[in-house]
Amino acid sequence: MSQNAIEELQAIMAKLRCPESGCEWDLAQRFDTIVPHTIEEAYEVADTIERGALDELKAELGDLLFQVIFYSQLAKEEQRFDFNDVVQSLNTKLKARHPHIFARQPVTENWETRKYQARQELARQEHVPQLLLADIPTNLPALSAANKIQKRVASVGFDWPSIDGALDKVREEIDEVTEAIEHDPTSEHCAEEIGDLLFATVNVARHLNKDPEQLLRQANRKFSHRFNQVEIHLNAQGQTLSSANLEQMEAAWQAVKSRE
Repeated sequence: MSQNAIEELQAIMAKLRCPESGCEWDLAQRFDTIVPHTIEEAYEVADTIERGALDELKAELGDLLFQVIFYSQLAKEEQRFDFNDVVQSLNTKLKARHPHIFARQPVTENWETRKYQARQELARQEHVPQLLLADIPTNLPALSAANKIQKRVASVGFDWPSIDGALDKVREEIDEVTEAIEHDPTSEHCAEEIGDLLFATVNVARHLNKDPEQLLRQANRKFSHRFNQVEIHLNAQGQTLSSANLEQMEAAWQAVKSRE
């Protein structure tokens, strides 16, 4: 993107927010009202990439960039910061996080450790306590939050030395879920144990350097595709999902799998 294109984008955003001649919808927005749109646009970028629809990616990235421009315009109006400040802050952070590239300094710590050290230094400068997990956003998707929490604690050495420990923990949690179900499947304790199992499963994905949120999206996509084919298969036999019993649906499922 050329500098002229960036400046044009900023000018467009400013015009949309112009009190005299701007867009009614844009003028009504606040920081908090844009958040759902930002989340939606981020997921649309992810979906485009995961579907392999890279010809759509340019437009989706533009939609996501617009969110950053919008927040920056709101902040500029409140004299907090502007888009250039956002970019400069990012430039500074990237250089600090990659001293082996930009300062030619040897680096022995991993990425998460360097981020932790940077947060600790910022906390010291601002004279505030900085707990390790304190700044993890509470509204992250649960799988992403679990992955981030586990990466944070691993950065200070609280981690299984290998994936074997993570797999053993999953087996342990399965046993505890089974025991809780046998005791009372409707209890809060049972629900808690299922949550522990999900958390442990995320740890397995992390040890394999896989993103659990992405893995579950892929699994959702695969299941939905197969079940759609099950419905098509049943319809071709003169049945519907309402009329077919479980055995017939399972037979259709296996037929679809075998075709794949």
